[in-house]
Amino acid sequence: MKGLLKNLIFILCIIFYFSSCNILENSDDPGSEQQEDIPTELLMPENLQYIGAFRLPGPDYGIKSWAWGGYALTYFPGGDTGGSDDGYPGSLFGTGHAWEYQVSEISIPVPVVSDEKNLSELNIATVIQPFSYIFDVRSLEIPRGGLAYLPKKGEQSSDKLYFCWGFHMQDGPPSLTHGWSETDLLKPDIKRGWFLGGLSDHIRNMSTNDYLFDIPSNWAKEYSSSMELGTGRFRDGGWSGQGPSIFAIAPWNDGSPPQDGSELKNIPLLLYTSTYQAGGEHHRMDNYHHSDEWSGAAWLTKGNKAAIIFAGTKGTGDCWYGDSNGPCLDCEGERGWWSTGFEGQFIFFDPSDLAAVASGDKEPWEPQPYAKLNIDKYLYHINSGRQWYHLGAIAFDREGGLLYVFEPFGDGEKPLIHVWRIVE
Repeated sequence: MKGLLKNLIFILCIIFYFSSCNILENSDDPGSEQQEDIPTELLMPENLQYIGAFRLPGPDYGIKSWAWGGYALTYFPGGDTGGSDDGYPGSLFGTGHAWEYQVSEISIPVPVVSDEKNLSELNIATVIQPFSYIFDVRSLEIPRGGLAYLPKKGEQSSDKLYFCWGFHMQDGPPSLTHGWSETDLLKPDIKRGWFLGGLSDHIRNMSTNDYLFDIPSNWAKEYSSSMELGTGRFRDGGWSGQGPSIFAIAPWNDGSPPQDGSELKNIPLLLYTSTYQAGGEHHRMDNYHHSDEWSGAAWLTKGNKAAIIFAGTKGTGDCWYGDSNGPCLDCEGERGWWSTGFEGQFIFFDPSDLAAVASGDKEPWEPQPYAKLNIDKYLYHINSGRQWYHLGAIAFDREGGLLYVFEPFGDGEKPLIHVWRIVE
């Protein structure tokens, strides 16, 4: 009996030894699945180091150009494989002229800091894929749109470009707002016609369809049911909510692709009270102005630090509806929401606040910005403190720690792209 027991213990030891070796081998295998730790510290404004800007290719006018563009942008790690030796691998997909939001892919040249803001000193991106009509916005008044690249998910057989779209006065019944395409713009195989479910018509149409960005997979697995795509919109006047919004979605889990007219499952992570709400308590972002414009969003990470940032034009001082001279309802010209001054800003949100929302420990209107960064000193076209449209869309290269930001009209009618490096 003792001999049998000794043999059993010996066999168990052998099994444990080889199992341990196998675990160690797998942990060293770069292809094995390893879950990185979720960052626990906050990225601060001083962690963003400005490294310069670059210009966009011609032509300088027309629907198939960058003129009047710059309102959707995403980073593509698989692009421009021949340019990886310059320190800026990958490429960017972005939208051109705002009438049609046609999409083009460009290379990323080395950014340049021009002390005199001399455009001729900046490098120019090259065209990888020419403009292609992905968004169906030709008939829409003042369209909106967002882009985000994600590697293949679920049952997908290829990587995708996700997109969303909307328009200025988007009230009424549910609108179809989301879709995806292939990264090959000559053969995009567009799938579209979905919207976020479980929301009122107004919130669904006004708060979900202007910017898109990837959510780190480790955070999404822990807090948002592996929904790795963030979507949202800010609409001036507080119609979308009195501050920017974020919803987590995963269209690949609703079908491959979802059927036309599908309601996408979603988790609200950030949503303030809309001015459409009558009565009750209104919740708003700190220092909110009806004249604010939040045009881009990204989830930044670097080592053990992280932040969700919004980029846009922030109203300061007093706020009113009218023109630049003061309140009015029948004034002509640039009528709309105005403030005493405007700044190009990044505002920073704490990912742990959004985790608390996803877990049900906070309401979507409770998170507030913990920091801000005025970046007007880097911009080329700002010549007045009363100027609208300081910033457009943004994109983040997570592997390289590089943040790309559109500046509308930085190069005549074309935008510039500014670049920040995330440093610890």
